Order: sequence, then C-alpha cells, then structure tokens
Amino acid sequence: MADLDSVSTKRTWFSIPERFQLHGAMLALQFGYAGFHVISRAALNMGISKYVFPVYRNIIALLLLIPSAYFFEKKNRPPINFNFLCQFFFLALVGITANQAFYLLGLENTSPTFASAVQNSIPAITFLMAVILRIEKVKLNRKDGLAKVAGTIFCVIGATIITLYKGPTIYTPSSHVNNTSTMITEVTTAPMIDFWTMSLGDAKGKNWTLGCVYLFAHCLSWSGWLVFQTHVLKKYPARLSVTSYTCFFGLLQFLLIALVCERNSQAWLFNSSGEVFTILYVGVVATGIASTVQVWCIDRQGPVFVAVYQPVQTFVVAFMASIALGEEFYLGGIIGAILIVAGLYFVLWGKSEETKFAKEQLAIASSTTEHSNTRSTSVSKESSLNQPFLSSSTENV
Repeated sequence: MADLDSVSTKRTWFSIPERFQLHGAMLALQFGYAGFHVISRAALNMGISKYVFPVYRNIIALLLLIPSAYFFEKKNRPPINFNFLCQFFFLALVGITANQAFYLLGLENTSPTFASAVQNSIPAITFLMAVILRIEKVKLNRKDGLAKVAGTIFCVIGATIITLYKGPTIYTPSSHVNNTSTMITEVTTAPMIDFWTMSLGDAKGKNWTLGCVYLFAHCLSWSGWLVFQTHVLKKYPARLSVTSYTCFFGLLQFLLIALVCERNSQAWLFNSSGEVFTILYVGVVATGIASTVQVWCIDRQGPVFVAVYQPVQTFVVAFMASIALGEEFYLGGIIGAILIVAGLYFVLWGKSEETKFAKEQLAIASSTTEHSNTRSTSVSKESSLNQPFLSSSTENV
C-alpha cells in the first residue's frame, strides 16, 4: 500500500500541468538572461577587458557543452570532415565572434535595457534575411504573410528611432538611490561591494548612436547564424555537437584577437571576487543552464513559445537596471522598444498562422488522397463483381 502511495505521489508530481512548468521555466530563463545583460555591463564597468571577457566565457561554455555533446549524441553523430570543419569555423565567426564582440561594444556605449530591447528584432531580421536568400517565401495574399511583413517594418522603424533619436529623459531614478550607491561604493569594505553597488546607468560620455549600430550588427550576426545553422544542421543533425564545435572555433578566434589586441598582461588576471562572479555567471547561468532550459522548452512547445517570452526579458532588465543600477530612460528608446516588441509579436503571430495553414492544407491533401484511394478500391471491387473474368482474360491476352 505504501508503494502504491509513493507511486501515486510521483504521478501527482509529474501530473502537474506541464504548461505551468514550462511557463515557470521560461520566466526563470528571462530573469537569467536579464541578469546576463546587467552583469555584462557590470564587468565592463569594473574594467574587465572586452577581449579577455569572451575568452573566459567561451572556455566555461565549452567545458559545459563537451560532456553533453559526447554522451547524448555519441551514436547519432555523423563523421567529421574538412568541409564540416570549414562550416563550423564560419558559424563561429558569425554566431560567436562577431555576435559577442558587437554585443559588448554596443553594451559599452548604451545600456543593458536597450541592448535587451534591440534583441527583440532578431526574429524579424531573421525572417527578412531568409526572404532575401529565398529560403522563405512571402504570401502577400494571406494574412500571415502580411503580418510578417508588417512586423518586420515595425522592427525596422523601431530600430531606426532608437538609433537616431535619443530624446528627452523620461525617467530618472531618485537621487536617494544614487547617493546611497555612491556612499557605499566609496566605503569598499569588501571586493564584492564594488560589483553590487556600482551605478551603471547609461554610458556617460559614450557614443549612443554608434552603440546602437553595434547592437544591430550584433542582431544581424545572430540572425545570420540562425539562418546558416539551419543549413548546416540538415547535413549534420547533431545540435549539441555543432554547438560544441562552433564554441571551440569561437574560442580560438577570440583567443587570437585577445593576444593581438590586448597588450596588458594584467588584463588576464582577476582583481576581485566580483570579476570572478561575472565570468562564472555568464558562462554557467547565461550559457550552460539557460541553453539547457531553452532546448527543453523548444522541444516541448516549439520555438514560437520561447520567442514570445523575449520581451519579458526587456522589462525585467529595465526594472533591475533602474532600481539597482540607476539607469535612466529616454523617449526615443521607449518608443523604439514598443515598436520592436509589437513587430516581434506580428512576426510570431504570422509564423504561427502560417504553420496552422500548412497543417490544414496537409490534412486536406491527406484526406483527399485517402478518399480517392477508397473510391478507386470500391470501383475496382464493383468492376470485379460485374465482370469477374475480366482480369484473367486480359492477362491471357
């Protein structure tokens, strides 16, 4: 009886509606990614080298990816050849090196909130890139095609506004928060205090427009990586292995860049526990754990479900950055972010409707084929009954 109770308890635990588990996982994922934006900015403000930071990040990511790729895809991994290695190298150049480098340059010149907001345009940019490369077709005579085009236009307009129009300050954190942050920073009783109390805010004295250009280059790199990765995975269907190879080549590329560009040997050393924390967080939480959760959610509910939660990350970043880090908000950024989020949902809705339409057409075609086969079978039987010797006589002829 006790065994039955334990079994029923396990079943009750696992019978909790999966949608609640998925929604909880996605919310936690957005908080993890939000922390990534804020902590990456903290790392730059603490003086961590832009060249060294991604090297350490990709070392940790590679150490997490290799065991998973080896054990889970051991039997299904295709043999490697020089052609695949070249494709993995190009994937790394676009999806890791250019992607992460442009992100850090953009983040350094703007703020965590707008870095997160601009990333909402990635689905629309990916769609536009796929259309240009003729990977995807646009059906302007259907509502799903019009929605994707409208969403792309909204994203482009929003991105243009963020880049060219900063506008007046809409919200400034209270002076009490900033004064408290300054006072605590001056009294550095422990190395970690610098990390938690540093006022990041907006990049004072930086080039906002150039920073936005860098962020859009980051989004273009990410979208190009998604499009090209789809092509590679068709020939090498082992996602974890592809990601591991890509991360390996990205690490080599960043290592070469750091060795050439970073002339200060002290930049490779950690000067505080705060710097160690930023590296570990970005490598373990934002890369290892976040990737695992995202793959699980995509497997259960598909990519659209995951993408819909992307704007949540922006609002979480805005809350964290304004309350804890003293970030200011500008009219141009808010208008642009709203348009980008609206464009994101138009594109996702259009994609969802397109998928539904394709399934309906497939069901209709399948039903028509089945009906045709049934009809031909019944006609054949009727012919056999009316002329039972027809087939044998025909064979003899």
